[in-house]
Amino acid sequence: MQTSHVHGRAGEEVAAAFLAACGYRIVERRWRMPGGELDLVTRRDGWLVFVEVKTRGPRATAVETAWVGHRQRRTLRRAARSWLAAHPEVRYRNCRFDVVAVSWRGDGAGCSLRHLPGAF
Repeated sequence: MQTSHVHGRAGEEVAAAFLAACGYRIVERRWRMPGGELDLVTRRDGWLVFVEVKTRGPRATAVETAWVGHRQRRTLRRAARSWLAAHPEVRYRNCRFDVVAVSWRGDGAGCSLRHLPGAF
């Protein structure tokens, strides 16, 4: 497995653990459909939350919200609609998209994390 995939998977694990500690219930991880994927689907306080996890190395300089471009947002919205269609038992009026940005530190001291609720 490539280093970027290893860091990405590790970032998803860190994000899931963080969200669970904040009271989110993890409903699904890495849900795939043709042409798209949802990193995490969670529930909390009457909200169904589709979470995009962005993992970057120590040299990343972009602002977290810029990490999810217009095309990716469109793909994530399509994936969320497909997820809802595949799970008709889930009836939520309140849905949103969050971003969890995980930045690995270069000194081997772990990572920093930033949660952006309702990012788009």
